[in-house]
Amino acid sequence: MDNGIGFFDIVWSIFWLFLMVAWFWVMISVVADVFRSKDLSGGGKAVWIAFVILIPWMGVLAYLIVRGDKMHQHNAEAMSQIEQAQKDYIRSVVTVSAADELERLAALKEKGVLTDEEFAAQKAKLLST
Repeated sequence: MDNGIGFFDIVWSIFWLFLMVAWFWVMISVVADVFRSKDLSGGGKAVWIAFVILIPWMGVLAYLIVRGDKMHQHNAEAMSQIEQAQKDYIRSVVTVSAADELERLAALKEKGVLTDEEFAAQKAKLLST
């Protein structure tokens, strides 16, 4: 029994699905870049968005040709801000004072986990930094 769907039809459908997903990805990237552009005024943003929505293929291609280099700069700036925020957060969470670390070492010494020599070595190492 042949239902009329062959291998070529499946491959062709997958190809068109890929193109559709890629097109939406490009559209979303362009629209997001328009809104995150600090060098465009409100009117400039409105014109680009109208161009992209009313004449999608031409609007997207024109935006990529005219402002493609700016897209890269905006992405790099956004990634830099995210990386800096992540580093700041990690520093705020991970930072342990020397006094806290000494208390932890003293507790380990009292429990018998550290010997006097190990405690002294760790204490000297901690106070030298």
